[in-house]
Amino acid sequence: MRKFDCHSSVYKQTVLTGNMSRAAAFAFIGLLAAGILPGSGVKAAAAPTLTVRSAGGIAHIMPTVAGAEALRAAILKQSAAATLLYHGGPVIQPGPTIFEIFWIPPHLQTGAPTGVSAKYKTVLENYASNLPAHGLLNIVTQYFQNSTSPKYIQNAGRLARVFTDTSAYPASGCSDPATPGNCISDAQIRAEIQKIITANGVTPSINDIFLLFTSSGEGSCFGSSCAYTQFCAYHSFFTGTGGHLVVYGNEPYANTSVCKAPGQTEPNGDVGDLSASVASHEVTEATTDPELNAWFDSSGNEIGDLCNFVFGTNTWTGPSAAANQMWNGFFFELQQEYDNNSAACESAGPQ
Repeated sequence: MRKFDCHSSVYKQTVLTGNMSRAAAFAFIGLLAAGILPGSGVKAAAAPTLTVRSAGGIAHIMPTVAGAEALRAAILKQSAAATLLYHGGPVIQPGPTIFEIFWIPPHLQTGAPTGVSAKYKTVLENYASNLPAHGLLNIVTQYFQNSTSPKYIQNAGRLARVFTDTSAYPASGCSDPATPGNCISDAQIRAEIQKIITANGVTPSINDIFLLFTSSGEGSCFGSSCAYTQFCAYHSFFTGTGGHLVVYGNEPYANTSVCKAPGQTEPNGDVGDLSASVASHEVTEATTDPELNAWFDSSGNEIGDLCNFVFGTNTWTGPSAAANQMWNGFFFELQQEYDNNSAACESAGPQ
């Protein structure tokens, strides 16, 4: 299996540049290292701040493709390979129990129609139900809690339940530049998750992850960070009814203009494929850093950030396009995750 070290020529040529020629690849890398966006002649944006705060709490965002490129440019300037460090907080044990919530009303706040693609829910349900026991999740088994008596994450978990809510979105609680008039705040996201938890008699724990998927055209913001401008998704936590901790991910609808990397495939011919990779990013990060005080590097990057929009080699032929994962007959192209042992991005591990 090809490995991608953050400072090796293989990483720099293959991870950052995909299928470019060798000469074009190194020219591309030179521009990134100089802080210039290839093809534009202008300085790239500064690497985004991934851990963001608001009056309601703290979250860790998955940046857009442009933000991920700026982050990789910053990583290239580091003198040593990245290492995820343990900061003393809990991890999910033994593995993630996933709840998927699809909030799909017929209309947006502006009255415009909304919905999801034909296979959207199916692809995301297939991802979550087949993730445990496969190699991608196995990467997290090298991470633990409690330094004095380590308790390691296991390649375990399950998709517990799937909920669909067709009730109307509340009046916009924020202003997302990418979706004028249609925006739900983090407080509104938490309220929706708590509503589903309460209505269905679920008792959450730190070992559960609630993924909230919203429909086309609906934006969201966490403080001043907003969907499709700063992030493609984020994970966070809050104390819910009865004092139960709720770990969750905000999963805006797939946006092909800012949350799809050049060359990224849709193995099932549906934008749900893009959201599956985003969900995988958030599930893996929430598993290793549910309260944002466990595993991240000295710059605040979590396990998914160091490999954001990095897919490695697609070795499978899916129904509609190439894939890098095949689980029980279901095909996905999922971003790789960071393996401390190999100091590289991997599709399975630890290596």
